[in-house]
Amino acid sequence: MTDRPKDRVLIFDTTLRDGEQSPGATMTHAEKLEIAELLDDMGVDIIEAGFPVASEGDFRAVKEIAERSKQAVICGLARANPTDIDRCWEAVKHAERPRIHTFIGTSPLHRAIPNLDKDQMAERIEQTVTHARNLCDNVQWSPMDATRTEWDYLCRVVEIAIKAGATTINIPDTVGYTAPNESADLIRRLIATVPGADEIVFATHCHNDLGMATANSLAAVEGGARQIECTINGLGERAGNTALEEVVMALRTRGDILPYETGIDTRKIMHISRRVATVSGFPVQFNKAIVGKNAFAHESGIHQDGMLKNAETFEIMRPEDVGLAATNLVMGKHSGRAALRAKLKDLGVEVGDNQLKDLFVRFKELADRKKEVYDEDILALVTATTTDGMADRLQLLNLSVTCGTGGPARAEIEMEIDGAEHSATCEGDGPVDASFKAVRALHETNAHLQLYQVHAVTEGTDAQATVSVRLEEDGMIATGQSADTDTVVASARAYINALNRLLVRREKTGPGADAREISYKDVG
Repeated sequence: MTDRPKDRVLIFDTTLRDGEQSPGATMTHAEKLEIAELLDDMGVDIIEAGFPVASEGDFRAVKEIAERSKQAVICGLARANPTDIDRCWEAVKHAERPRIHTFIGTSPLHRAIPNLDKDQMAERIEQTVTHARNLCDNVQWSPMDATRTEWDYLCRVVEIAIKAGATTINIPDTVGYTAPNESADLIRRLIATVPGADEIVFATHCHNDLGMATANSLAAVEGGARQIECTINGLGERAGNTALEEVVMALRTRGDILPYETGIDTRKIMHISRRVATVSGFPVQFNKAIVGKNAFAHESGIHQDGMLKNAETFEIMRPEDVGLAATNLVMGKHSGRAALRAKLKDLGVEVGDNQLKDLFVRFKELADRKKEVYDEDILALVTATTTDGMADRLQLLNLSVTCGTGGPARAEIEMEIDGAEHSATCEGDGPVDASFKAVRALHETNAHLQLYQVHAVTEGTDAQATVSVRLEEDGMIATGQSADTDTVVASARAYINALNRLLVRREKTGPGADAREISYKDVG
């Protein structure tokens, strides 16, 4: 029996692996390193950094995250074959605390994919878990689609994995099929039935297809699981994974009925939520639990009156517990660089001198156009960062758009491309379409526009618009974001930002090298 307190629940974050499997959520190398550092600093116990065999880019990211890690266990994913496992070990072995996570689909539907019968699959599990354990003393094994695997066979393969040396058994609800009572009962029965189950850690990995991922994860903990697999903002394939912020704050807030604790510094939740939303290009819905824009907003007169008298009337958590600072209006056109740095620090954002210089210029430009500069405005400016640490090859210098009530829009654009200035004029079906056509007239691209989203940062007609653009070209996906009080300008900058990211990726990896080289959708 382990000597770890029974009330301690380990947080296993898979934002960089399962979260990045969301179509369009691919992060750059620098962004993966940044998110891993934030996760480590926040107190995540295990970081699943990627799938090393998937591509050279994934391998390099996992390896560098392993080398940089300070506290967290660094985990890599591997299919049930020696090649995957060896490649995974090569990436994670540089960590102070490495882990190999290997898996195979065990349900009838998933057994048919490699065309293995039950005995053949059991033999492969024994061989591959043993191989992983010979390399690393921290091995996690997952029977993919466990919640749709026959009970007797699930017990059989879990026992095999434990005997072969697995130290953590993860029970994935790969397609979001189970319900809370089943989730708790499954873990409870496995611990009671399988020999050696009380000597290892059981984990739960839930998807949100039926909207029950958080409930299923918490139920599994009540059933005996002591590791929750989750992602920031619930990012993940299809409807997403269990949201880290939801399970952590549920355990913290309802300790009366959920007597468990985590090692997460919850004050850092909002910052990492915003960064993941920015780098993934997946905005957080306004009414998202814990981290949504409206999570701590109150408009109803009754609610506002109650809040003024006692915040606990309508808030079960304090905003500051998740790192949310109260909005104020102290920043303006007379504020200096030191004040901006202090404000960013208050908002949980640390920037280098070069980035601060760029932010300060854009802050001053914004302050000249807006009467009131909110915290959200400043955070929106932070999203327009340099492309993976390199100078942008494409830069917007000037954009002028004219629109008529009955005719096409006309965009006149000036851009700097590799240091030389160019201009073009194009017409389109609306100002954004005309602007994008003008960009393409100066920079030929086959990139397909997959996503275009606009969100107002604050209220008022002078509010900044945050625009997200997702492009796909030759299997590579890139997301660009920008914010401006002029929605069309923000759109053009976001489009150009995405094009710059595609250029960087192509230059660093070669054509197609950073695209997925193997299919691993719906893993775990």
